[in-house]
Amino acid sequence: SDVCSSDLFLIIVLFWILVFYGKDEYDAYNQAQEEEVATPNRVSQHEGATTVTLSQQAQTQSDIRTSKVSTSLHQNTLAALGNVLNIDSLIELRTRYLNAKANANIARASLANSQQDFQRMQALNKDDKNVSDHAMLVAQAAFKADQAKVQAAETEANNLRDTMRQTWGSVLADEASKENVSPALQSLLQHREVLVLITLPLDSATPKADESISITPTGTSTKAIQANYVAASPQTDATIQGRTFYYRASADTLRAGMRVNVQLKNTPQNEKASAGIAVPASAVVWYGGKAWVYKKQGKEQFIRLPISTDSPT
Repeated sequence: SDVCSSDLFLIIVLFWILVFYGKDEYDAYNQAQEEEVATPNRVSQHEGATTVTLSQQAQTQSDIRTSKVSTSLHQNTLAALGNVLNIDSLIELRTRYLNAKANANIARASLANSQQDFQRMQALNKDDKNVSDHAMLVAQAAFKADQAKVQAAETEANNLRDTMRQTWGSVLADEASKENVSPALQSLLQHREVLVLITLPLDSATPKADESISITPTGTSTKAIQANYVAASPQTDATIQGRTFYYRASADTLRAGMRVNVQLKNTPQNEKASAGIAVPASAVVWYGGKAWVYKKQGKEQFIRLPISTDSPT
């Protein structure tokens, strides 16, 4: 009986100890939750703009610095895009065209012989039937067959030349149609140079024969590459609407399929400078695929504003 009473007393004591310490932990948890709820919301919306509020202490702790921006004049440039072309189809058309021309030449040589044979057989046949009618007809058939071969080879060559003109333009078609390779075409065939298709706005002027531009591979900061104007192009870029032109450039860093950026200066579209403000690159914040800056409003408020990155200085 005394043992049971002592056990019961011990259990009651342990229970109240658990209740006492559990209450302290429960109160501490509730206080932490209340402190989290009481944390101020630093981001708000004001007239459609996102505003961030930071105390002077928070600005110092976060090493946030501000500076005054100054006005600046920016020389406008006409931005254009292009891509390095694969000229395999031009090489294939050139090879087929030259083969067709060679076949036409062979057929013409055969035609000259068969024509002479037919004329000789025809004369002998008329001269008291010195050769039979059958022999004359055989010679005539060979002559007509060679005529058809010449016509077929010349038609194929003309069709291939027309295809080159429609696909690559008259200038490149004329270069590729020459039996003796020109130095300009040789540079492309030996990959010392590459052919670049540049797309300009529809209202842009036609480049001059001696005009050159500077191009850089898209997404890189490499040194600009000089590209020289070749001719207008009948090809179009499926991703861009505009007038297309061929340029040639060194193949040192350019490869077929690469996209390139172009900055054209001193054109009628950009001969005037535009006024604006110069924003340091360190102040630009990228979020959601867009560029933003924060303008300080008062001592503790910063307004987020979108900014264009199309005109780097």
